[in-house]
Amino acid sequence: MAETKGKKNGENAGGTGEDAPVGGTPQATTARLGIRLAPIGNSDQPVFANYTALNVAPGVVFIDFGFLEPGVLAALPRVARQGGKLPETLNGRLAVRVALAYDSVQNLKRQLDQLVAPRAARPGGSESKG
Repeated sequence: MAETKGKKNGENAGGTGEDAPVGGTPQATTARLGIRLAPIGNSDQPVFANYTALNVAPGVVFIDFGFLEPGVLAALPRVARQGGKLPETLNGRLAVRVALAYDSVQNLKRQLDQLVAPRAARPGGSESKG
């Protein structure tokens, strides 16, 4: 029951403990662990990002979430079609930098695959909204 309630409230949506193999071996059965994350300060406020970049360091992956002005992004294809000069760089704002251990990156990938797969299977693929 805690799992169902947690999923409705956004709990159990991530973390390295969810579906972690018991004993650390791939052949072991999986156990679900309810995780509740308590916000600190404004950490529960959503951050909008329309750009991501990965930077890899030994044992850690840094994911930078940024924001680029939509008007600038929309103008780029038009400038390119008209043969205009594209800027060498675009200035944006770093919204959040998250440092993840490799096992957390694998868990994030698994969760993203579960999110994207049903949408990609729909007619129209990933362009459909929902």
